[in-house]
Amino acid sequence: MLTALRHIPDHPRAPRTALIMLHGRGADEHDLFGLRQYLDPQLEIHSLRAPFEYEWGGYAWFDLFEDGTVDMDGFRSSQEAILSYIRGVDAERLFLLGFSMGAIMSYAVALTQPGLCRGIAALSGFAPQQLEPDYRLQEIGNLHIFISHGIHDPVIPVAEARRTHSLFDASNAQVTYREYPMAHQIDQQCLADLGAWLQQRL
Repeated sequence: MLTALRHIPDHPRAPRTALIMLHGRGADEHDLFGLRQYLDPQLEIHSLRAPFEYEWGGYAWFDLFEDGTVDMDGFRSSQEAILSYIRGVDAERLFLLGFSMGAIMSYAVALTQPGLCRGIAALSGFAPQQLEPDYRLQEIGNLHIFISHGIHDPVIPVAEARRTHSLFDASNAQVTYREYPMAHQIDQQCLADLGAWLQQRL
């Protein structure tokens, strides 16, 4: 079982909506948890810690090789761990929010397992080309997707977000795509847009 920080509303309205947070490489479950103060307080939040220790500190969902390819053994292991964590949660009341490597994991879960969640927020990440044969893009018509990326991102070029966005051209997914004058981060405008996007779907 993955380690997680949780925020459970004191007086939740029914039915509850769960938001699963997936951090980036070198961070941990505390990294995104602070965003909860900017989001609807009725959200049930689970901020997960990736299972692999990162050599420079923090944790990672998988290894990235020098040529940019993904270590698929670690990737599949993390994917299964996330699936195990969210198994049994009402898909209509479940959203995934990932930053950077966490966004990569969000795409992987949602695009290969249609119907598992209502939506994903992919911040400063991309959908791996290695997994494209596994994507079930014709089955994600009910999926809500929020994509944000900085045009000055030195870690993951904005071209990767644009390529990912183009994947959905042939699908019926409900995509919101935003670019911001920022680097590899979440700025205030991005956060405001994210909060509004989630609020409209609660």
